[in-house]
Amino acid sequence: MADADEPSYIDYEAFLDPEFSPAAFANSLVLATNNPSDTPLDLSTPLSRVLFDVQEIDTHIDNLTTKSALPLLEYTQQNASSATRLLQETESQVASLTESYKRLEKEVIERHKAAEEVRLTAERLCETVKLGRAVSRCLLLGRQLEGQVSEMTGTGSGASKKEDHRALIRASHSLISLRQIFAATGKGEEGESLGRVNVIQTLQNDIVANAERTILSRAQQVIREFSMSSLLASSQTSSNTSNTAQSSTYAQSEDTKSRATSALTTLYLLSPVKPQSSSFEPTLLLSALQSYLQTALTSSLAALARALATLPTLDRTLLEIAARCQNIVALETLLGSITPPPHPLLQTQTQSPSAPTLPTPPANFLAPLLTHLDTSSLPSYFWRSLAGSLSARVQDIMARGGVSARTLRSNKERVREAIREC
Repeated sequence: MADADEPSYIDYEAFLDPEFSPAAFANSLVLATNNPSDTPLDLSTPLSRVLFDVQEIDTHIDNLTTKSALPLLEYTQQNASSATRLLQETESQVASLTESYKRLEKEVIERHKAAEEVRLTAERLCETVKLGRAVSRCLLLGRQLEGQVSEMTGTGSGASKKEDHRALIRASHSLISLRQIFAATGKGEEGESLGRVNVIQTLQNDIVANAERTILSRAQQVIREFSMSSLLASSQTSSNTSNTAQSSTYAQSEDTKSRATSALTTLYLLSPVKPQSSSFEPTLLLSALQSYLQTALTSSLAALARALATLPTLDRTLLEIAARCQNIVALETLLGSITPPPHPLLQTQTQSPSAPTLPTPPANFLAPLLTHLDTSSLPSYFWRSLAGSLSARVQDIMARGGVSARTLRSNKERVREAIREC
């Protein structure tokens, strides 16, 4: 824009307008210097006007720069000196900051690195000590389990090699303790990283697995061999038996109950626990007891079927069946009298409130078996199952015909009464 002292004919406002259009300005300039009706247009005049305006503006710029050269140079010099002072101050501050950082790095960062190395070393040492303690405890429990299995089977190296059925329960608790350690594989738990230790893998595969099979096999064998009827019969054979024989029979009876109790408790403790169930179902115990009942039913049914085909042996067969029923009655009484011991895997709920709800233990060993068999008592289940399977055997004998069928038909009342009295 022109100064007040030097007015200019150039319309700077038009050129500075944001809506300025070069094409519209050129068109208006051509129309102002030519007649619209003229066929040949004279462009030299508007072009000279534009060039003159450019030369005027250039001259005006030269005048402005010539007059303002000294203030511009002074302004530039002031800015340069200010920038120089600012740079010097900034460089001193940067140098001070660099020195402070070096001191901080020396006093804090390097010490922090050393402290971090010490922390990491201490953490790994702590994990190593924790793992070592867990391995040591597992090996101690494994050695303890081996000794208990030796006591249970009577194969120890001591002077007394008598079997100790109570070692079954002690071995069960050792197994449960090992299971708990092996299962605690979460972050920060006792069994973390135990699976990567070779000696633990050997312990699991060679000692714990074999010991568990031995314990379960021995407990199931005790249940299979459970028998009280022969002892009861021997105590009733003669009213003139001596006190020594009676005390011996009583001792054998108590030993049988004690052995059975140890076996039942072992199977109860070693049964797997399902956290989502409402009540604890000792599957190993139920399986062994159901197998015992099924064996008694199968043997009784086969013997009774043979006796019905040969009636002279019926009385002896019924006596054997009655003896099996006495065993079942004794087993039911024993199961009802045993209160389940505290199960370690069912007690973790009180120690960890955030853990899932665990099933509740049964009142005694008889209740889950009756619930599983859907019956009110074991003798009724035995006789009901025997009667349900006997009709098919009788029909088979009658279908085959012959002497056996005729004898059975002619003595059916006596057979009925004998079975009813049994």
